[in-house]
Amino acid sequence: MSYPGKGMKAVVLAGGLGMRLRSVVASTPKPLASVGDRPFLEFLIRQLRNQGIRHLVLCTGYLAHEMELEMGDGRKWDVTIEYSKEPSPLGTAGALKLAEPLVRDTSDFLVMNGDSFMEIDFLKLLKYHISSGGLAAMAVLRMKNEMRYGTVQVSPDGRVSGFMEKSAAGSHGFVNAGIYVFNRKIFDHIPDGPRSLERDIFPKVLDQGVYASEQHGVFIDIGTPEDYARAQELSNRLDQAACRKQPSGIHF
Repeated sequence: MSYPGKGMKAVVLAGGLGMRLRSVVASTPKPLASVGDRPFLEFLIRQLRNQGIRHLVLCTGYLAHEMELEMGDGRKWDVTIEYSKEPSPLGTAGALKLAEPLVRDTSDFLVMNGDSFMEIDFLKLLKYHISSGGLAAMAVLRMKNEMRYGTVQVSPDGRVSGFMEKSAAGSHGFVNAGIYVFNRKIFDHIPDGPRSLERDIFPKVLDQGVYASEQHGVFIDIGTPEDYARAQELSNRLDQAACRKQPSGIHF
């Protein structure tokens, strides 16, 4: 029996400088910051593995050697990890473009930020992406009075129609959770060099079909000292969410 996403790969964007977190995590790549008794990135790896996604590409940059030493080839978690190392900071889109050769053999692939975690069913997001027939599907969630994030404008049919920059207190709506499924045609729209998915690419490909999938689970971004502290409080819940298995037992 053939399943949507068989052989699917996950690209984890883990090369950022993590400047806002330096006051509490001074000499470690942000995705390796300890939450509970393990590196934050391990929650993502176990979440992917337990939902059947065993082929991972880590896009590294800042302190890339530490990332490779800590994560290795992935066998510790029964996954395969490949690395795409930025020679200089390329931004989220630039890092993804650099990793293109490592996802050449798959038509659709998952992309996620290495410094945030969300309770999500990856297969459900993939199926939504395929059924929508668009270039990309984006996980979004509702947040109120959240000034750190811009908002995603979503039409009644689920299509992303635009983006609003960070605005004044009192605003509320959908925010981008940093988890996407892309068709590989996305690479036709990403030039070489430093680029941001959020600022440079998404606004230019909306006419190709970018769809939003609302999520309701726990979400944490460890980008600030305050949220990093909150992640420590949520470590048990993150661990439980990471251990939740794909009901069908499918391995991609």
